Amino acid sequence: MGKNFIFSSESVGEGHPDKVSDSISDSILDVCLQDDPKSRVACETLVKSNCVTIAGEITTDSEFDYENVVREAIRDIGYVNDDDVFHADKVFITNQLTAQSTDISQGVTAEAAAGKDTAEQGAGDQGIMFGYACTETEELMPAPVMYAHRILRKMAEIRHAGVEAKWLRPDCKSQVALRYENGRMAGIENIVVSTQHAASIDHPQIKDFVVNEVIKPALPSDMLSDSTEYLVNPTGRFVTGGPQGDSGLTGRKIIVDTYGGWGRHGGGAFSGKDPSKVDRSAAYMCRWVAKNIVAAGLASLVELQVAYAIGHPRPTSITVDTFGTGQCSDEQIESAVQEVFGFKPAEIVEQLDLLRPIYRSTTNYGHFGKADLPWEQTSKVDALKSALS
Repeated sequence: MGKNFIFSSESVGEGHPDKVSDSISDSILDVCLQDDPKSRVACETLVKSNCVTIAGEITTDSEFDYENVVREAIRDIGYVNDDDVFHADKVFITNQLTAQSTDISQGVTAEAAAGKDTAEQGAGDQGIMFGYACTETEELMPAPVMYAHRILRKMAEIRHAGVEAKWLRPDCKSQVALRYENGRMAGIENIVVSTQHAASIDHPQIKDFVVNEVIKPALPSDMLSDSTEYLVNPTGRFVTGGPQGDSGLTGRKIIVDTYGGWGRHGGGAFSGKDPSKVDRSAAYMCRWVAKNIVAAGLASLVELQVAYAIGHPRPTSITVDTFGTGQCSDEQIESAVQEVFGFKPAEIVEQLDLLRPIYRSTTNYGHFGKADLPWEQTSKVDALKSALS
């Protein structure tokens, strides 16, 4: 990528149909883990109009009412307005969940089995996962996606408070185009925000509120200028939204969930999956490692890739790329990483303490860049430095 360019990333709000699906799936996962940390969960959700379908495979000793969990997740999002076709108390729910395949189970269970090379816990599937970190923001994340998240966090804060802008509805999206000059952030070129609203509000009022009460308070003032373009509800009307306006499915916002297109993505979704699925846990692990590398000052940006085979405990590959920003060679950093961190699925779960009901807090505004999550901690900085000394 050249030194002078514009890069855009988007985010979607809690009420976006795909995020509704993610929220339901992660809510079910958390309830399973609450009473049975060894639950095996792969829960997908489809939403459309006034219907919800949950499907997938779950093996758990937890006992709960699936319908209540679904309705509570929808209620938390805010689909409780009188004009909502998709309403927490009125949706029809279909349950197509079955138990986990015994063939998959033997691969991820720490026991010997016929045809299995080891008695260790193996990966829940084959696949590749990436982790990324850089110095653009205090979260050590790419700025375009973090700015897009900040806009929608601010809008959700206002909507949930219920004091002003009572015309706001849950479905919304944002997009930020950031201009770089000589490889450095120079300013925001344009911002797109589309928010669902009640029919009673007019477009000029919506635009004025979003620009002045949402965007400007949410973003660094030095990134905004008189030339920044604001495109708010550019179709002119967004009354029909959420699952009434568009179907939603778990796992369709994987770029929003990660690095906004800046870092690469292995293709696996996160929501609704317990940590035996390396699609989720190993992606979290890679972010943890990448963030610690940058926090240690070993590079100003870094990308980590790992790969796994189903049922096999050790990664089939680990690669570190600092894109020429490393304070030592990528090979040296990679060696230090393998000395400090354990990448077997069971080691990942133990190091990050993943058998807990923490996943509903990851669903919205990205799975990375939230200070309270275990893979965002920079607890291995000193260990990495020591391994390289």
